[in-house]
This record gives sequence, C-alpha cells and structure tokens, in this order.
Amino acid sequence: MEFVATLPFLGLALLAAAQIAIAGAALWSAAIAARAGARAAEVGNGARSAARLALPQPLRDGATVTDRDGVEVRVRVPALLPGLPRLAVGARSSLGVGDGAG
Repeated sequence: MEFVATLPFLGLALLAAAQIAIAGAALWSAAIAARAGARAAEVGNGARSAARLALPQPLRDGATVTDRDGVEVRVRVPALLPGLPRLAVGARSSLGVGDGAG
C-alpha cells in the first residue's frame, strides 16, 4: 500500500529527470551548431546559416544565432508539460589563434 502512495512522486521525479535530459540535449545541440557556424565563418561561408542548419529541426524555430566575436547559438528548451517556464540555453564558439587553427 505504501508503494502506491509513492507512485505520483516517482512519476514527478521521472518527469524532472527527463526535462533535465532534454535541456542537456538542447545545450549539446547548441554547442555543435555554434562550432559548425565558427567553422563556416573561418572559411568565409555564412556562419548564421551553417549554425542554424546544424540544429535539429525542432530547435531551429526558436533559435537565435549571432556571429559577432565568434558564433553564439541560443535555443529554447522544449517543455515536457505545458505551463513550465520557458528556458533557453546557449553556447559560443570561435576559431582562431590557440584554437587549433594553423
């Protein structure tokens, strides 16, 4: 009987863990996109378009990409439940002296 009483709390903990995992995946995707944009900028191509194309489709709509002093990508974290606060994560990348560019 006590186990049944803990099921709602276990479900809430599972949802919280899943939301944290989604936020981590969004951050990882932003970092990959920022790096792709920095590589494109280094060879003279469009950094913004390269970064946006490197993002998964669900993250592209709410993404902001800036290419001043490196490339910065910010994405909104998808929420599992409606009513959760909107979170955004971001990453910055640049290539140049000391970054392996030779």
